[in-house]
Amino acid sequence: MERLHSILVLRGGQTVLEHVQGGQGLDRPANIKSVSKTVMALLTGLAIDRGVISGTEQALVELLSDRFPDDATSGSERITVGHALSLRTGLQSTSGRNYGRWVQSDNWVHHALTRPMVDRPGGRMIYSTGPSHLLSAALMEASDQPSRALARRWLDELGISLGFWPEDPQGIGFGGNDMHISPRDLAKIGELYRLDGVLEGQRRLSKSWIGASWTAYGTSPWSGDDYGYGWFITEIADQRAYYGRGYGGQGLFVLPASELTIVMTSDPTPPSPGGRYFRRLRALVQTIVLAYASD
Repeated sequence: MERLHSILVLRGGQTVLEHVQGGQGLDRPANIKSVSKTVMALLTGLAIDRGVISGTEQALVELLSDRFPDDATSGSERITVGHALSLRTGLQSTSGRNYGRWVQSDNWVHHALTRPMVDRPGGRMIYSTGPSHLLSAALMEASDQPSRALARRWLDELGISLGFWPEDPQGIGFGGNDMHISPRDLAKIGELYRLDGVLEGQRRLSKSWIGASWTAYGTSPWSGDDYGYGWFITEIADQRAYYGRGYGGQGLFVLPASELTIVMTSDPTPPSPGGRYFRRLRALVQTIVLAYASD
């Protein structure tokens, strides 16, 4: 697996496997690509816990205020925080073949909210980075702080360092992509969720947020796996598994029944081998799970 950079496995909170064959190692920030959506969901949960956002039913039009375009596609005013978290805005995707046009636009929020409606808000899952970026903009407006500064401060409180994180032309942190976080710090996020919001013996995130994040709201049309708030939901080795996935082969897997948190990083540069390579990573996760299940 030449693209693979690193594997880190924690069992019961203790490191049981470290493997590095490329990249920046386990302690330096790596580009986690779309696992950033999982981190953005964590930040949204923290915002709700702290009263910055009222809840998942709050409409984005209310949070975005003047950033919500006057010519937004009809129906966009019904999109809620929960719809954005679960990628069910109904808007045409800004990912895949539409990605380049989106990130080359001069206003990413405007571009995302003026895409055609291809479903209803709250309908099917449509994989797209646009909704996660809208959440970043909403956090920026609701907190009256730059989203990058807010994310760094809140993550630092969890002992997690946010490295490079690009911004859009309006200075909004790139919600849903290109966050740089080390594998060890990414594992802390997995542990936070595995332990129902408790990290190092302290309550850091509400238990109800973990339950809401790990509830299925839609299904990926490509993998067939369910999707919650920033997490895919599936079965691996007959166990419930939750994971974040990023371009090129970045992964954060949590399997509560086995007390396992697994982080994998890979070469994030194009071209990506796509689903075929990720299936190999998933098979490797299954091998790890089965190895510890036989203990």
